[in-house]
Amino acid sequence: MSIKKRGEFWHIDIQAPDGSRVRRSTGTTDKRQALEYHDRLKAELWEMTKLNKKPKRLFEEAIILMLKDAEHQARFDYKQAHAEYFLRIFSGRDLSSITGEELTNSIPNFHADTKKQIANGTKNRYRSTILRAFSLAYKMNWIDAVPYIPRYSEPKVRVRWITKEKANLLIHNLRLQWMKDVCFFALSTGARMSEIFTLTWHNVDFVNRVATVTNENAKSGKARALLLNNDAIELIRKLRLRNNCEYVFTRSTNRRVYDIDRRDFKQACEQSGIDNFHFHDLRHTWASWHVQAGTPLYTLKNLGGWETLEMVNKYAHLNADHMLEFANNVTFTAQRSIGNTEINVSNG
Repeated sequence: MSIKKRGEFWHIDIQAPDGSRVRRSTGTTDKRQALEYHDRLKAELWEMTKLNKKPKRLFEEAIILMLKDAEHQARFDYKQAHAEYFLRIFSGRDLSSITGEELTNSIPNFHADTKKQIANGTKNRYRSTILRAFSLAYKMNWIDAVPYIPRYSEPKVRVRWITKEKANLLIHNLRLQWMKDVCFFALSTGARMSEIFTLTWHNVDFVNRVATVTNENAKSGKARALLLNNDAIELIRKLRLRNNCEYVFTRSTNRRVYDIDRRDFKQACEQSGIDNFHFHDLRHTWASWHVQAGTPLYTLKNLGGWETLEMVNKYAHLNADHMLEFANNVTFTAQRSIGNTEINVSNG
């Protein structure tokens, strides 16, 4: 039998039915366990060759695929946390043996630290992470199908925007100058918070008036151009004169900013009479202003870096002017003349 002890562990040397050789350590010092591993592997090799059976793949291998795929995407830390969570449940399992029901039941319902109930939106992020792992495994031909995990219902998309007058008042009431700059830039470009605070001077093109959001900082994981309008380019030029940091937006100490000053933002909203307003709503405001000014939705999609047109349809109701010209193409009644008499005719 092709099993020998080398050093501390037993090793096997098997010739597969297709003529290839498999040489590896069994990882055990127990001869009985090594023999069992030898026989099981030999049987699997026969099934793979003669019955076209897929080789056994562990759950961990699919997780590694997912993490490699996501390593340059925004919020990679979320994916890592999700990976650690699912590994605690399915580590060591044959990937093809895990069912959709098991995966559905594994989605957490409560936060481990606070014991508070997890929102459906967060559950859907866990769902997306694990489905991505199985989808990549399917593309690698490791499994025959991707398990089904039902999506959790979420509240309708919240769109909150303010007028230009309110926006000016908000910026005026901000106490910190760097917060004024950040909010002004967000309203001028529609940039996301992560895109603003990771923007470096290296990625600003003053000549072509464009800033590049690199793939590791873009939400979609794909680099995109952030067009700088007159307001944005004027602000950027002023910042360049007083900024020696690698990053565009800094504190007065010339140190990089990682997050907004939430206290300053909240107080400015209260002083401006703006309720239920978050920093991300500045992006909604920018998009709403564009639609009201007549910017086509497809153009807005590209300007804002949304992946699908469906993501910008939530702003469509803000300007229906472009549809009014078609509204009278069909009317309920029409006037027809017979001789010198006018009569109303129903089109129904």
